[in-house]
Amino acid sequence: MPQIIKDGVIVDDTWQRLDAEALAALQALPDGPVIVPLAYWQAHRESLKARGDVGVCLEPGEEPAALADDFAALPLVAINFPAFKDGRGYSYARELRTRYGFKGEVRAVGDVLRDQLFYMQRVGFNAFVIRADRDIHDALNGLRDFSVTYQGDVNDPRPIYRRH
Repeated sequence: MPQIIKDGVIVDDTWQRLDAEALAALQALPDGPVIVPLAYWQAHRESLKARGDVGVCLEPGEEPAALADDFAALPLVAINFPAFKDGRGYSYARELRTRYGFKGEVRAVGDVLRDQLFYMQRVGFNAFVIRADRDIHDALNGLRDFSVTYQGDVNDPRPIYRRH
């Protein structure tokens, strides 16, 4: 079973991510937790809400506002980083946590590297799928690259001079 980093530890990944091509080849969704593209969610919203174990994957350009009415039904929102240089996913995660108050899992998928994890955590990600060609144990250390931050984040919005 593949592993991910979730809430600061390495755990087995129980979710199955299905892209549009995989969904087109299926007669029905498989049993168990699945992550589907936004377009599939929007086309089958009511039946997927009833399952309770379906998450949505946002691609760059697909705003979290598209899910604004559905956050109560979603246990997970994945945000895809198709390339290291595309940082829109950082804004999406922060928006999910601060604007919509989303309490579920916010998962980074795609080109996710160790050097990004600390900053991703600060904007609201709590789960990370590390690229297959990278060591997940080394990546876990990326969450602890810095022990002090000056600015606030989604977990503690206070700047350093207001924390004591």
